[in-house]
Amino acid sequence: MAITLLVVDDDDEIRELLCDYLSDAGYQVLAAANGDEMRQQLASHPVRLVVLDLMLPGEDGLSLCRQLQAHAGLAVIMLSAKGSAFDRIIGLEVGADDYLGKPFEPRELIARIKAVLRRPQRLELHDEAPASAVHGFAGFSLDHIKRLLTCPDGDTLTLPRSDYRVLRELLEANNRVVSRDHLTRSAFSRDHLPDDRSVDMCISRLRQHLRKAPEGAAQILTIRNEGYLLSIEPHGADA
Repeated sequence: MAITLLVVDDDDEIRELLCDYLSDAGYQVLAAANGDEMRQQLASHPVRLVVLDLMLPGEDGLSLCRQLQAHAGLAVIMLSAKGSAFDRIIGLEVGADDYLGKPFEPRELIARIKAVLRRPQRLELHDEAPASAVHGFAGFSLDHIKRLLTCPDGDTLTLPRSDYRVLRELLEANNRVVSRDHLTRSAFSRDHLPDDRSVDMCISRLRQHLRKAPEGAAQILTIRNEGYLLSIEPHGADA
């Protein structure tokens, strides 16, 4: 059965061309012109990968890419006429699996789609729940099935897939340093790039959440030239 892709682009001509290219490559291709149509397609079809344009009217591609992180196993390739390194990094930071600047050769897009689709088994392995489905620490509890973090004050939030993976790796390291390279591979299924701040952004968001812990009970420390360490005080660790 053909893999289903979803092309999200507000330009009718480009959207039609992309659908034709990808259909000729053997994929089942759906189309959407905006966020509402994207959500309708996702609700009705088993989409494996979304080709998402950055510059959309209303909800832009970055906002939609963040929303797509709630769909387990769904890959995203972002397209944009903005081909700067900064824009590429932002796209990757919000959860895109790859980023391709316009204009591009259709063969390059197909090659990147194939490369991303070779990752499913690794993504599933990364998201396997540990032996215990809920991990308690410093007044927090992390539900590994739902990616749900419950804070000491009772607030709950569903972590983006990348943030969840980073936190899980830090917890499993048990007060040991985890390299940025390892976290990048675990969270994004790719190698760390010299100017890649994706993991740093995940760490920044997680630090905001951990501020709800009793002072000093849970802190993510930056270990220079080595990586990150989640420091949990013994009195803050839950049995």
